Order: sequence, then C-alpha cells, then structure tokens
Amino acid sequence: MKLRASAVVLFILTVATPVADAQRLARTSVFAGGDVENYLRYLQTLGLVPLYPWGARAFSPTEVDHLLPADTSHPWTAAYDFTSGPRGFSFGWVSPAASARFNTAFPYGFNDGPIWAGRGLTLVADGGFQARRGGLSLTIAPLAFVAQNTAFPLMPNGATGNQVYGDGVQWAHIDRPQRFGGSSYARLDPGQSTLRLEWRALAGGITTANQYWGPASEFPIILGNNAPGFPHVFLGTAHPVDLWLVRLHGRLVWGRTSQSAFSHEPAATGLRYSSAIVLDVTSRWVPGLELGATRFSHQPWPPGGPTFNDLLDMFRVGQGNKTNLAAVNQLASAFFRWVAPRSGFEVYGEYGRDDYNQNFRDFLLEPDHIGGYTIGFRKITRRGAKLLAVRVETQNLQFSHLARGRGWAPFYTHVALPQGHTQDGQVLGSEAGVGGAGSVVAIESYSPHGRWTWSWTRLIRQQRGDPAGATQVDPHGVDVQHAVAVERLHFGRRYDSVARLTAVYELNRDFASDAFSLNLILGLRLGAR
Repeated sequence: MKLRASAVVLFILTVATPVADAQRLARTSVFAGGDVENYLRYLQTLGLVPLYPWGARAFSPTEVDHLLPADTSHPWTAAYDFTSGPRGFSFGWVSPAASARFNTAFPYGFNDGPIWAGRGLTLVADGGFQARRGGLSLTIAPLAFVAQNTAFPLMPNGATGNQVYGDGVQWAHIDRPQRFGGSSYARLDPGQSTLRLEWRALAGGITTANQYWGPASEFPIILGNNAPGFPHVFLGTAHPVDLWLVRLHGRLVWGRTSQSAFSHEPAATGLRYSSAIVLDVTSRWVPGLELGATRFSHQPWPPGGPTFNDLLDMFRVGQGNKTNLAAVNQLASAFFRWVAPRSGFEVYGEYGRDDYNQNFRDFLLEPDHIGGYTIGFRKITRRGAKLLAVRVETQNLQFSHLARGRGWAPFYTHVALPQGHTQDGQVLGSEAGVGGAGSVVAIESYSPHGRWTWSWTRLIRQQRGDPAGATQVDPHGVDVQHAVAVERLHFGRRYDSVARLTAVYELNRDFASDAFSLNLILGLRLGAR
C-alpha cells in the first residue's frame, strides 16, 4: 500500500533529521483544540493574554498575533517564540511531527482530528508551512496515518457486508464504525490547511481545518476536533466588530460532509451539503463574559450542487421552500464563557439540541427535546516558575424523561440522513454524545521544560433499554469507560517529545463483560521555525 509506505518513510525521516537548537514558532502552532491554544487560554485567565472570545475557533493568523503574550513571565517563554508575524511577507514551518500509538485490546482515542487509532499500532506524521502577506494567508498542514487495525470482538449489529463494522446499536442511524474494515487502514488528510483573505472587518476563505465552536475543552456539542475537518468555504468577521453596545464576532460556513465506507447509506448518495453559523457576543461593560450561539444543518447533496437558495439553510426552521424538512438534520446550541479578569479562573457552559421544534406549541411542550448540556471550569495558579492548573468538564446528552411522552433518539443520530452528525465515520461534535455523557478531571503542571498532565475521564459509550422506565432494569444496559492517564510533554534541545499512558477499564463492554486495555502514545516534534 503506497500510503502506508509513505507514512512510514515520513515517520522515519522526521525522527532521524537533526536540526539546530531553535525556539518553536508559536504563531504557526495554534490550532483548534491544540496544546499551544490550550496554554494561551490559561494565560488569558491570568491576564497575560488579552481578553478575547474563545467560542469561534480556529483562530486566524491575525487573531493569533493578538493573542500572543508580550509579557515573558510565563514558563514557556524560552521554548516558544511568541512574537507576532512581521509586516509584509512572512513564512514559517508548521513543525513536522511523528507519533506511534498502541492499543492493547480495543480502539481508544478521541479529539485527535482525522486519526483513528484501532487495536494495535498506529503511526502518524504531520507538518507543513504557513505563508502570509498582508491580509492573505495560506496554511498547508496535512496529516497521514496508517493503523494496523488488528481484529477484536465486534458487537453484532444484525447487518451484512461492510456494514457489520458499523455502530453496534445505531448502525442504520449514524456512520460511526466500530472498526474501519478487516485489514490495515490508512488515510492522507489535508488536515489544518486554510486559504484565508481578510479585508478590514471581513474574512473569508476555504479550509479543511477543524472548527471548535463553543467554550468546551473536551466535549463540544456542535463542532470540535474529534473528526477530520470537513472542506468548506467561510465568510465572517476578521475580529470582533464594535457595535458600541456589544462586540460581535461570527462566521458562516458552507461545506461538504462525507461518509465512511461502512455507512448504511449507499456511497452514491452519501454526500451531504452542510451549512452552519456561529455568533459570539462580548460587551465592554462585563469584561471577560461572552455569549454565543451556533446552528448546523445537514441535507442531501443537491443535484447539480448547492444553489443560492441553499445559502441560508442554517436559519430555516419552518417548511420554507423545503417539501420535507424531516429529511434535514439540524443541530443548535447556546453557550457562555466568563473569565474573571486576572484571577486564573473561568467558568463556561453550553446547551445544545439535536432536533427542531415543529411549531411554537411544540417548543412550549418540550423545549429540551433531544437536548443536553456541557459545563466546566478551569483554574490556574502560579507556583514560582511553574503554573499549576485544574480543569473539570462534564457533559450530559442522555435520554430525558421527556421520552415518556415522545419518541427519543441518541444525540447525533438521524433517520433520514443515516450518517448522523459525522465526517468520514467520526462524530463532528463530542465523542461522548452518542452514548450520552462524559466527564473529565485533569491536573496540569507547566514548567520551562514542558508539561505534566494527570487526568481521569469517564465516557458512556452506549446505552440501551426503555427510557420510559416501564421494563425491568438491565444490569448490562450501560457501557461505560473509565480512563486514567498520565502525559509528559518535554522540550528538548532539538525535539519536543510526548509520552502518554492511559489505562482504560470498560464496564459492560458492548453490553457484555468488562474489558481492560492500555493506550500508549509516543511522539516527537521538531523544534523547527
């Protein structure tokens, strides 16, 4: 397989190539949900990074320039060059990296973009460059991986052919394979690549980069980095626009979402046209507070492609010019984030829906039909030359008691569009959403030499039974993972190294017996500028 060979070669070359000692270039390292972005978010709560809305990511190069700290009193000031891009033309490398992941018993991993790490060994390589001139910027940052994808027991789903690899419970309503086929699996993805043009307060472009909407760190309801980014064009504000009473920042998106080879839908009809919007509002009178909303709409790819009439589909909630709105998959959320200035503390929350109300009466009866929330907080303190942080986040998208009066379905699933809210077989939002709930508690220590992270994560992978509570309790009806992890990021003279070990204990795996697996990640990234 050519892709497998090229991924392995790139892995070897990346690890073996020596470079001179150099600071990493921070402005080419900030991607949605990434390590440097997370670090800047902590610095913002300490007042070292200006207050800025966090609910409409990925950040543009111009926004990153605004977020880079001028103050050097933080641990990573020697490891990264936090200066903004020069005026005129600039060029910088997206530092090449390689990693190896190994799962001993079953697949494990989420919030890692295009990567799907099955059982066995998975090799990953990525890198690229960023070029800028004035308001025009180009980032090319592809990613390649090859997964050994060793066999493990699948949950029988009653399907045949390729679809036996589909989801164990909702295989006909969501494109979320348990395993990506019966042999090794490889992928070359354009990754965080973007062409962007800014003119005054406006910005537009085309991208395949992950979008992270809302304030969540681990469990975003609408969009995050759990799946590959989907190709789309966008138009919005280049920065928050001051309307005196409020500052408004937003983005409109029109794109194409695709399915895996294991979807219930035939490949010939598997493409979807997706449109979306995110709005984020701040105010000069309440520093650090942001309020926002999102909406996302899927529909079958129109014959001949989308037309002008399809541009505002993300706003359409009534019949409009659609003869069957039930065939459109619509999601929405509202969120808030409040950073207490210079306190090291922030709190946030998001409420989401995977359905629309048919009319105002329906809204009054069941405003939270197929709805749920994510809430969390983060706190960081200085300890000499170190920063010590704790972050806590929990999500609940489980079945509601409202199901006693009306039909209910797991979040992100859909009957008419059986791919659900996915891209290439992975959930565009939260990995915990289909099962219904997730929580994480993490403690992080930042020093001039890198970072330590200790974390505990709980995910409900799937659940079954009668949400009305009329039948007998099923002792194996909830499939739950508990994962304890320790991760070390170390800044070396030439390379950054990362090592992560996760112990995963799963109760009632596939509604059967308990299971245990180890997940190991080892990686290197060049300190290239």
